[in-house]
Amino acid sequence: MHKLTLTAVTLCLAAQLATAQIKLPSPSPGASVMQTVGTTDMTITYSRPSLKGRQPFTSSFVPLGKVWRTGANSPTLFTTTTDVMVNGKTLAAGSYAVLSIPEEGSATLIFSKNKTSTEQSYKQEEDALRVNLTPMENSEKVETFTIGFSDVTDSTAKLNFIWANIKAVADLKVDVAANSAANVDKAVAEKPNDPAVLQAAASYNLSKGRNLDQSLSWIDQSIAAGENYRNLYVKSQILGKMGKYAEALPLAQKALSLGQSSNDGAFPFFKDGIEKSISEFTAKVPALPAIKGKGKKKA
Repeated sequence: MHKLTLTAVTLCLAAQLATAQIKLPSPSPGASVMQTVGTTDMTITYSRPSLKGRQPFTSSFVPLGKVWRTGANSPTLFTTTTDVMVNGKTLAAGSYAVLSIPEEGSATLIFSKNKTSTEQSYKQEEDALRVNLTPMENSEKVETFTIGFSDVTDSTAKLNFIWANIKAVADLKVDVAANSAANVDKAVAEKPNDPAVLQAAASYNLSKGRNLDQSLSWIDQSIAAGENYRNLYVKSQILGKMGKYAEALPLAQKALSLGQSSNDGAFPFFKDGIEKSISEFTAKVPALPAIKGKGKKKA
């Protein structure tokens, strides 16, 4: 009877703590990792179980051949702000529950459209994507389950799952050029009269050799709002890219003059580039024909 009373009291206290939402230590604490790849933000939110003397992927602890929430407590979530290739397969922008099926010598990584999906509620028909991973031996034993990003470039990264002496890796890739171009077009659509946005958009397109006629229109609008050495220099570069050196040269010369008379501390970073452009444009502008009869004395 006494034991039953204590159990009831314990349950009551636990219920009160839950209702009060008191923050207490968790055996599998939560973690969140965000990584930018190019212009794409990717985030993993998960809970981190520890070994505590156990060995994972056995019959008794995270068993082989069965769906695992790839963490503990709440579902593990993966969010990407743009489409991403996972091991060569496309995963659309959005948020997904991450599950996996560990096997002997292999693993299946699952992205479920059902963000609440766990071992108990998982349904394969809700999969957004499945890819195969090949686990490898990790160089050191890791006590606490870890998910993270590594080998990051402007378009690729690796998504690592590490626990005990096992590591599994998924290759991620984003189309940084398409994403950047979409961001440029979106920015101009949202602020079509902002001279700074128009200049930045024109500069990006120039750097990629993309839509030069549109870029010229954008930079003309920026200049119309107030010319400065930066937007004049951008226009000269666009015209030069289009082969219109005779039009580009005076703009580059004016950009140099305005920059030299400005108090802009950033001008020294532009000066060499502007002077180099002036030299290149000058060499490509056809020499003016000599005026007939000039210098001859009358008979």
